[in-house]
Amino acid sequence: MEGDCLSCMKYLMFLFNFFIFLGGACLLGLGIWVIVDPTGFREIVAANPLLFTGAYIMLAMGAMLFLLGFLGCCGAIRENKCLLLFFFMFILLIFLAELSAAILAFIFRENLTREFFTKELKKHYQRNNDTDVFSSTWNSVMITFACCGVNGPEDFEAIPHLPYSSSEKVTPEACCQRELQSREGMFVNKEACLAGNERFQNRQGCYTVILNSFETYVYLAGALAIGVLAIELFAMIFAMCLFRGIQ
Repeated sequence: MEGDCLSCMKYLMFLFNFFIFLGGACLLGLGIWVIVDPTGFREIVAANPLLFTGAYIMLAMGAMLFLLGFLGCCGAIRENKCLLLFFFMFILLIFLAELSAAILAFIFRENLTREFFTKELKKHYQRNNDTDVFSSTWNSVMITFACCGVNGPEDFEAIPHLPYSSSEKVTPEACCQRELQSREGMFVNKEACLAGNERFQNRQGCYTVILNSFETYVYLAGALAIGVLAIELFAMIFAMCLFRGIQ
């Protein structure tokens, strides 16, 4: 009976580690995609030190889970106590790190409010100055998502006008409608847009557009994170039970 229980635990341990292996592969792939993606995410990540650090942490965590899942599978099948102990200690460290990151994300979620982004935009945005990382990033976001400002074009009324413009209200070029949503895309009517003709402007704020675009993925990422934590917890329990059961 004890041998059957040990054998069952061994295969359950293998199964959980296989899921950890797959989860690590997914995180690794996602981290690589965020860093090298050509549609604007790379610039957004590079412009924000917190996002930049987070992307590389995700990449490192994915690689570590990928490796540990592989080691856990090998330790379970071969019933190697050293591999199982090594696996348990590192999974415990990763579990605590992920739990800490989740708690910090929950605590600092207020920093992702509409008011926060509006304040930062009005404070730091320099319109078409692409030598400024903050402005260049916002321009890329507005072009990619066909949006304007955080709430709409009115966000730019309090920002100093471009030197060559005498208009009372100046809309950044990034808010003008394009035939293709990329920096190389041709303007529909640039002159009319900059003159204030709303017909040729992107009127919707980026906060709403991006929130609607990524709402599904945020819930999916949250569910995936909870699932990964649960799998890691069960894997640690099985690793210890298998470690104690191996003679």
